[in-house]
Amino acid sequence: MAADVLEPGVAVSVEGVTQEFSLRHEKTLKGLLVSRLRGRHPVAERFRALDGVSLQVPTGSTMGLIGHNGSGKSTLLKIIGGVLTPTAGQVRRRGSLAALLELGAGFHADLSGRENVLLNAELLGLSRREIAARFDDIVEFSGVEQFIDTPMKFYSSGMFVRLGFAVAIHAEPDVLLVDEVLAVGDEQFQAKCLGVIRRFQQEGRTIVLVTHNMGDIEAFCDEVTLLHHGVVRAQGTPRTVVAAFRGLLAEDERERRAQSAGGRDDPEDPDLGFVRVARVVVRAGSGRPLDAFVAGDSLVVEATFHAERPAPRFVGTLDLYEGGTLLHSTSTARLGVPVGPLEGEVTYRFTLPDVPLGGGRYRIAVGAAPDTGSPPWHQVGDAAEVMVALRAESSGPFALGVTVDRPTRV
Repeated sequence: MAADVLEPGVAVSVEGVTQEFSLRHEKTLKGLLVSRLRGRHPVAERFRALDGVSLQVPTGSTMGLIGHNGSGKSTLLKIIGGVLTPTAGQVRRRGSLAALLELGAGFHADLSGRENVLLNAELLGLSRREIAARFDDIVEFSGVEQFIDTPMKFYSSGMFVRLGFAVAIHAEPDVLLVDEVLAVGDEQFQAKCLGVIRRFQQEGRTIVLVTHNMGDIEAFCDEVTLLHHGVVRAQGTPRTVVAAFRGLLAEDERERRAQSAGGRDDPEDPDLGFVRVARVVVRAGSGRPLDAFVAGDSLVVEATFHAERPAPRFVGTLDLYEGGTLLHSTSTARLGVPVGPLEGEVTYRFTLPDVPLGGGRYRIAVGAAPDTGSPPWHQVGDAAEVMVALRAESSGPFALGVTVDRPTRV
């Protein structure tokens, strides 16, 4: 990935990049041995994640990468970051680079937060003197001072993201790669991150941003590239490419529903209205971070839904999980909120007062469905993670505030 032949004014150049992976049906060693004993030799199936992708990112600009899940966005970001070597094509870049590619990438779970900061900062090219000078700022920005000497395997997903982002930005890179990891943070941390991105833009740094939040794409990006099944389908201004993406989603949904209906595409069928979750912001009523939630505080969930085509009706759903166990489920319909025809975007604010969560990790999921009880058109299964400290007086998912009287002698 040499930078000496880059055109002036270009920070990243991607030229005809193709990436293929081998897919094997035997996923375990036992399965492989059984296949061989039966005389079958497994044949690896080739999957093409990217197919001849080309783009240029001008120095000092912000490029957005959008597309549905599995379109190749994260794969392309890993190739730009040097984590993957492409099957064909080449990537050139200019200047230092820092990348937030996925939750926990580059961190060792058995090392403490302090040790991971020192290791990752050194990998990003900082000298030990520079690390020492910036260490306190890194920890302060991340907000994990209390846990900096705790092994990271005990960190919540939000703590992972905050520490990783803090290390990356304090390396002061010329090029910053940001994947969808910022969606995990709480509202306060998201605001801090977006403030940093604004500062980097003002300082003339180059950013490549992957996100499903079209609002962020339109607010921050100078140019956008739309990937669809590993192929570039559109490049240009945010408004133009986002409109192309929404049209593509609507087209895919029409095809899927037509196939499930035996080839019929009835324009009068209200279920053909497609609504997706555009963005979700979750915060504690007290303003505390979600990874330091306290039983009895409230949760506020602001969910924005976008209709890819006019929807005669839809239901916004809100679920609370502990691991894979559903603890609570509700929806706009169950709460008696009218959900008339939707065209464009609408935001609903769910408030869960006095949430009595016991010690543990909890997950909030938000979805959009045609009716209560129907499969969702779209769901964000990990809209936010809530972490509650373990309690000495009780265990389990609920802190019920049980009291006991002192024994009386008869």
